[in-house]
Amino acid sequence: MSTFTRRDFLKTGGLAGLLAGTTFGTTALGRTRAADWQGQAKNVIIMVSDGMSSGTLALADQMRMIQDGRRSTWISMYQDQQVTRGLMDTASLNSMVTDSAAAGSSWGCGRRVNNGAINMGPSGETYTPIFTYFRDAGKKTGLVSTARVTHATPASFIANVVSRGQEADIAVQMLERGADVILGGGDRFFDGQKRDDGRDLFSEFQASGYHVARTKAEMQQARSTDRLIGIFSQEHMPYDVDHRNSPELAQNVPTIAEMTDQALRHLTNDSGFILQVEGARIDHAAHGSCAAGLIFDQLAFDDAVAVALEFVRANPDTLLIVTTDHGNANPALNGTGSGYMDSQLMLEKVAGVKASNETLLPLLDEGMQVSRMRELIEHHTGIGVSAEHAEMLRSAMRREYSEAYGRMNGTSAVMGRIMANYTAVSFTSTAHTSDHVELSAMGPGSDSLGAFVMNTELFNIMTQAAGVRVG
Repeated sequence: MSTFTRRDFLKTGGLAGLLAGTTFGTTALGRTRAADWQGQAKNVIIMVSDGMSSGTLALADQMRMIQDGRRSTWISMYQDQQVTRGLMDTASLNSMVTDSAAAGSSWGCGRRVNNGAINMGPSGETYTPIFTYFRDAGKKTGLVSTARVTHATPASFIANVVSRGQEADIAVQMLERGADVILGGGDRFFDGQKRDDGRDLFSEFQASGYHVARTKAEMQQARSTDRLIGIFSQEHMPYDVDHRNSPELAQNVPTIAEMTDQALRHLTNDSGFILQVEGARIDHAAHGSCAAGLIFDQLAFDDAVAVALEFVRANPDTLLIVTTDHGNANPALNGTGSGYMDSQLMLEKVAGVKASNETLLPLLDEGMQVSRMRELIEHHTGIGVSAEHAEMLRSAMRREYSEAYGRMNGTSAVMGRIMANYTAVSFTSTAHTSDHVELSAMGPGSDSLGAFVMNTELFNIMTQAAGVRVG
């Protein structure tokens, strides 16, 4: 069985021409005039690279240049002046450093809430989610995520819970509130044999008229007129670096670009829609100090942005927002070698990695011989680490390793530190940051985006652009 890669996907479905040029805006989209963006937005697409520090955006663009000889789609949008660009303050109600629940809620209800809450105030106030307003205005609604679809960011557009951990409740609210498209992971919150209450939500969705998909093929078999729920993994969906190197995953699990394309086919209608697309595992890779997981999931997200841009080209009455909810771990390519001349050579090594830390680390054991540990690391990464570094990793597994900054003592963090010696990609921590983050928009309503905005302003930009009344 051959592996279906990202490049294979881009050669199908009409996307090859879209991505063939070195600059997206001039080769495919053309220079959109401001006059084309006047009036209301029939559709809204908001795309979230969860936990994307500015260094992540740069690393993905640099890897795209190394592998494909062109800029990433996101950077091409800047280069060709296709978008209005700003910075966004990401704070929550109770912290300068937000979590994804509070960050998503700032867009989902237009208010800042405490970390951990989803569209709920500190005294139990319940704020109406944005999907309810769009649904009441006669528009379709859709969610795409590479996390569990009940995770914080997708939930913030449709749900109300005191704690983001109430994912079983969030799944029920998704059914009750009727999103037209739901695509991602999180099987254990829908399968009756895995839910604590025994409810078979898959059967309930089906009884409500949904096409239920558990594989990529089943997703593709759905009619465009169907409401669609596709859940493709028990937990979060696999990292792209793992997906690309597993024929089974490539066969059965769709990429974020494929899910985005499918969602747009189902949501397109005369009244319009709102779609949230989340590249969730970018955040997870940053938490796990995993350079390959981070860079290739950002590139997979970039492919999904290209799908959305192709849709905007055909439907200029669409507001497209591409952003992130917060920074995470501030990864960067560091200068190395004489005159920093070895930096690119080091980054190129990441291209040869075949497994994320999530896949590799469980294969290693604290009692394993150092020689065997080195052998497994080299097999999965293409990088031969020294015996000293392998012993350091083994010490971390035994909780015997100690670094001055305590957050970097965990096994995955130490693995990231070790690999930085060979790839020059390092992380400052394993936690979210307070960075002001990238925000870009194009289409009707994008001219209201300021150079510096509070995260809550996106709620107003989306609803006002689409002419959706908010009570």
